[in-house]
Amino acid sequence: MAAAQGQRSDGAGEMDGSEGKVADSAPLPFRAAVDALRGARLRPEIEIDPTRPPQRLAPHAYALEAAVVEGEEDLADGRLVLLHDPAGHDAWQGTFRLVTLVRAELEPEMAADPLLPEVCWSWLTGALGARGLAAGEASGTVTRAGSHYFGGLSERPPASQIEIRASWTPREGGGGVPDTGAHLAAWCDLLCQVAGLPPVGPGGPGGAGAPGGSGNASVVSLPQRRGPLSP
Repeated sequence: MAAAQGQRSDGAGEMDGSEGKVADSAPLPFRAAVDALRGARLRPEIEIDPTRPPQRLAPHAYALEAAVVEGEEDLADGRLVLLHDPAGHDAWQGTFRLVTLVRAELEPEMAADPLLPEVCWSWLTGALGARGLAAGEASGTVTRAGSHYFGGLSERPPASQIEIRASWTPREGGGGVPDTGAHLAAWCDLLCQVAGLPPVGPGGPGGAGAPGGSGNASVVSLPQRRGPLSP
């Protein structure tokens, strides 16, 4: 992945192949929404790249994959997909939809907390709310899973993983274009929080001094294993 390093989320133009391409014939609101994603300023711990979007979910789609990286270790990863249907969609109550997957590996005792799913969902809604973003028709699941290893793998410690799947309708602004850059920044706030990173201070990428920043230093992060995600 191409590290954002507090700069543009498109990896400074490192897009090739079919990933990250938007047809000139795509509607102007969709192209503007994608441009806002590409121009978002993100935390330096975030590595992000365009990826092939899913097919047949909407007439137009754009997708990003990201990871929170500390040294050589991935602490959390995820995918964010922007969907657009110019004709509108009854279930969305709008013409745009954001769909996401976020996952991270946790210490087993943290994963055993009975309130963990509710807390993780509140992180998503809180990350959006902290940036003043509306999340219409929000829905999703929080799943935790545990793995125990046997035989030739018995030396591995037990592993637990949390996975958040969600979708929501961003509020459309002028010209029918939602503030997708701010939604991406909020999603990265969620990704960093699941990874156990402290909130960014004022003035940093995505912080209170940056566009769309909230500077919410009161948010508590979840302790977790500092290791790569299991394949």
